[in-house]
Amino acid sequence: MNHGLRTCILILGIVAGPLAAQAQPPGKVPRLGVLGNSQTGQASLFEAFRKGLRDLGWIEGQNILVDYRWAEGHSDRFPALAAELLALHPDVIFAPSSIYVAAVKPLTATIPVVFSTHADPIGSGDIVSLAHPGGNITGIAQMQTQVNTKALELLKETLPKLSQVAVLWDPATPSHRPGLKAVEDAAQGLQVQLRPVGVQRGEDLESTFASLGRERAGALLVFNSTVFFSERHRIADLALKHRLPTASVPREYADAGCLLSYGANLPELFRQAATYVDKILKGAMPADLPVQQATTFEFVINLKTAKALGLTIPRSVLDRADEVIQ
Repeated sequence: MNHGLRTCILILGIVAGPLAAQAQPPGKVPRLGVLGNSQTGQASLFEAFRKGLRDLGWIEGQNILVDYRWAEGHSDRFPALAAELLALHPDVIFAPSSIYVAAVKPLTATIPVVFSTHADPIGSGDIVSLAHPGGNITGIAQMQTQVNTKALELLKETLPKLSQVAVLWDPATPSHRPGLKAVEDAAQGLQVQLRPVGVQRGEDLESTFASLGRERAGALLVFNSTVFFSERHRIADLALKHRLPTASVPREYADAGCLLSYGANLPELFRQAATYVDKILKGAMPADLPVQQATTFEFVINLKTAKALGLTIPRSVLDRADEVIQ
C-alpha cells in the first residue's frame, strides 16, 4: 500500500544576475536574520533548517550570528519584525514563504532573501522565473498552487458524491490568491462548487468552523499558511467536531488528524534552504541561484479519521497512498 516517496528535486541552470553578495572578510562573523511565526508550532521546520546549517559547518554563536523574530500567530506583525531584523544589518534574511517575503521585499532590494517553501514565487511576483530569479530573492518553491488542485482532485476521488467544498485560505498570504484561482478552475471540471473562507488569525477558527458546520459544507480544503500550520491540530480537531472531511498540502496536517494530505516534505525543504544561505555567505549572487522546485510529494491518508467520520476510503485511493495512518 505504501509505494514510497516519489523523489526528485529539479535544479534549473545557473545564470548570471545583477546583484552580488560579497564573500565574508576574514575574521567577520556573518549575521543571519530569521523571520518565523511560531517557535513551537514550527519547531520541526526550523530545527531542520538549523541542522542544514550545522551540516554545512555553520554553528550558531560561533561562526554565525542568528537573530530570530517570531510573530506568534499575528501575521500583521511581520512587517515590523522584518524592519527589526533589517536594522541589525544582516548578510542574509531567511523568509520561508510568501507572507514572510512580502514583509521583507519592500524594505530591501540588496540584502539577499532566501525562502524555503514558497507556494508560488512567480504568481506572487517575487521572482521573474525559476531559472532567472531576477533580483535579491531566491530559494526553494513547493509550487502549492498546482499541488492544491491535486489535493482537491484526491478529495473528490475519496468522496465521489462530493459537490461542495469550503476552502480555508489566508488573504494575508500573497500566494493564496493565485492558488484560489487555480482551484476554482479545477473545481469546474470536477463539478464541485467552492466556498472560499478567508481567515487570518488563529482565534477566528472556532467561529469559522461553527459557521461551516451550520452550512453543512461537504468537505474542506485547507491552503497551507504560517498561521494554519501552527494551528493544524486545532484545525483537525474542529474539522472532526463539525464532521468535515479535510484535505491539505503537507503531511503534517494528516499527522495532526486531517483526513488526507498531498504535498512536499517541508522539513526537507527547510533543510535544503540552508544550502542557499551557505552559498550566499560564500559569495554567490542571489540572481545566480535558480529557484529549486520541489517534486517530492507524499500522499497520506488518516484512516483513523476516516473511521471517526464514518467514511469508507475507496480501494483505488488507498492503493495510491504513500502512507496510511491507522
